[in-house]
Amino acid sequence: MDAVKKTSRMDTRKLATLGMLTALAFVVMCLSKFIPSVNGFLDFDFKDVVLCIGGFIYGPIAALMMTVVVCFLEMITVSHTDIIGCVMNIVATASFVCTACAIYKRKHTMKGAVLGLLTAVVVLVVVMLAWNYFLTPLYMVGTSREDVAAMLLPIFLPFNAVKGGLNMTVTLLIYKPVVDALRKAKLIPESTSHAAPIGAKKHLGMTIVILFVFVSCVLFALSLQGII
Repeated sequence: MDAVKKTSRMDTRKLATLGMLTALAFVVMCLSKFIPSVNGFLDFDFKDVVLCIGGFIYGPIAALMMTVVVCFLEMITVSHTDIIGCVMNIVATASFVCTACAIYKRKHTMKGAVLGLLTAVVVLVVVMLAWNYFLTPLYMVGTSREDVAAMLLPIFLPFNAVKGGLNMTVTLLIYKPVVDALRKAKLIPESTSHAAPIGAKKHLGMTIVILFVFVSCVLFALSLQGII
């Protein structure tokens, strides 16, 4: 009976945490709308960071469920691209988040997180080149498939690479502090990983590299927006 009660409490706590992270991802998505678009229709969106943190904690299936919910809410509230835009949104977010979380689930270490996120950026770029080619003409009035094909390499590829790079670096920078805070609040269980802790010097070096990549992505994003 005690085991059943304990399991029930853990399930309730998990649902509450997933709900909180989903709501936070929606808020972050709304705030991201204030960031200037690229080419007038490509938006940088940091909801992937929150969804990735949730997926790192609870796995890729949970990340996919949160992704679908947030993208649906975006469609019926602030988006103007209807169902096709929602599908594109789900594909883009899921290709990044679920890839990273699936690899991290198999290799539950800092190296696994970095490998998962790097792979996720590559998957995002490749997947969105294909999906933009096929679906963008269906919801952008007056845009032919030939027009989209001409934009794939000079616009879509660098945009998704920079978007993925930004989400990757922000996730790496804030994941541990967020998870530590959730553990202190008793919202998620303690880690079961037996990986050796990262030394202070190595951690500092990794942080510097991540910050360098983040700044580089920011500068590239500003150039894509025509700001610099």
